[in-house]
Amino acid sequence: MSIKCMPILRETISNTESREYSITRLHKDNLADVVKLHKEVYGITAAFDYFHKKYDTAYTGVENVGFIAYNTDNLPVAYYGVIPCFMQYGNTIMLAAQSADTMTPPRHRYKGMFVELSNMTFDLCRELGILLIFGFPNQNSYHGAVNKLGWKMTGTMTCFTIPVKSLLLESFSKRSGIFNKLYKRYCRFILNRKSLGLQGVANSVLADGFAGVNRRDEYMLYKTYSHSKVIRMGDSKIWINNKHGLVIGDIEGINEMNFKIVINKLKGIAKRLGIRQIQFHCSWGTSLYDLFMANYKGIPSFPILFQDFGSAIPPERVRFTFADIDIF
Repeated sequence: MSIKCMPILRETISNTESREYSITRLHKDNLADVVKLHKEVYGITAAFDYFHKKYDTAYTGVENVGFIAYNTDNLPVAYYGVIPCFMQYGNTIMLAAQSADTMTPPRHRYKGMFVELSNMTFDLCRELGILLIFGFPNQNSYHGAVNKLGWKMTGTMTCFTIPVKSLLLESFSKRSGIFNKLYKRYCRFILNRKSLGLQGVANSVLADGFAGVNRRDEYMLYKTYSHSKVIRMGDSKIWINNKHGLVIGDIEGINEMNFKIVINKLKGIAKRLGIRQIQFHCSWGTSLYDLFMANYKGIPSFPILFQDFGSAIPPERVRFTFADIDIF
């Protein structure tokens, strides 16, 4: 499936307070302004090519789906964007998108820009043939999304935390720049020995009969912007990311018979890395949810919200694992 469309570049005067902001569609030449906003809002400088790779969804036929607001000095003051992907349910595959970055510095908030940028992005999605948007908002944007923008909640992801007895190598590494570089090199050495060289694993929710993100080869290649790895633990393939702790994205080839063996082997890896816990987030009703719930306590994590513009796939049938979230 491929949807081709000429890029739509828009610029208009905002209807926000005092009409003091102009709004421009995201494109490759202004992605640097998203980097600036990210630095201002979160205090973190992203890798120079991180957002370019994150919004390069050309494999879907559409890319750079979002809008940036600028003040009268032409400085970026707000951004909202979505990431196109394909959603699958049985033999039905359709263009969808994940709600991604929402960034407004504190001094520019409460002026209606979040709502306006969102609505403009929704209109653009309809024009591009994106009929389903899903998102996992944090506590700062949840109420605005539901109350002002009409997002519909279908459920909540569940977080499972696996404790690991280990030295605090990861925590200590953050206190020293030199040690941090050595620690990252050490992590690569340990994980590369287990790495299968794969870019991801099959979506477990599809095997369970639910709808989920279609992880075609092009999607797997796209996801390499996150520097995740697939490692072998016994007969299982585990998609992990160790950027912040050790997080499981999805697992292939795990069941009741080998679950404890696989998790114990993974705990051994975490111990060698000096990581005190392993996390996994997934949707209710999936086989992985049942396996983890039978062995660990689950707590609610990300709410699952949808914008449905006439989707052929019912939102209530969609399930996710952490690998589907843009921060994985």
